[in-house]
Amino acid sequence: MKIVKALFAGSSDSLSGRPKERLKEIAFIGRSNVGKSSLINMLCGNRTLAKTSSTPGKTKCVNHFLINDNWYLVDLPGYGYAKMSLTARHKLEQMINSYILTSPELVTLFVLIDSRHEIGRNDLDFLTRLGESQVPFAVIFTKADKLGPKALEDSINSGKRQILEIFEELPPVFVSSSEKKTGKEEILDYIDSILKI
Repeated sequence: MKIVKALFAGSSDSLSGRPKERLKEIAFIGRSNVGKSSLINMLCGNRTLAKTSSTPGKTKCVNHFLINDNWYLVDLPGYGYAKMSLTARHKLEQMINSYILTSPELVTLFVLIDSRHEIGRNDLDFLTRLGESQVPFAVIFTKADKLGPKALEDSINSGKRQILEIFEELPPVFVSSSEKKTGKEEILDYIDSILKI
């Protein structure tokens, strides 16, 4: 698949605020500052589509982007961001859970994990909840360019072992670098395949 057209279609804090046109949705989520906006921009070939920031917790709403006029790429707020009041964090969690668990158009959820670190407790808890709720998901290890080949391989293998402690089999796993465009074709081909189901 090639993305030839990507347009911002709206921002919302509830399902009722989503774009009126109902199309299949592919969503992206991860801990704050995992490189989500950079990955979305890389996949879409547009550096300014999703707003990037060095400040964690920038995305506070559910953002829809209309792709090739026939599906939505959905940018969800990051989870596990500590520098936020309990009330604000609870509201954000409710918004994320409401979308993930009740959007009938959600086809799959990409969970982004920083390849430089072990998978954190927040990530593992989140993956567990997805499994319990039977939400289809795939994992993308980001920032692959920040590690050497051997360190990257060790990190990915370690991450896979952690996931297999929760699940009987691995979900689809991808490795990406927004800087070097690593993983772009594989991720887009996978999206293309699941949109056709």
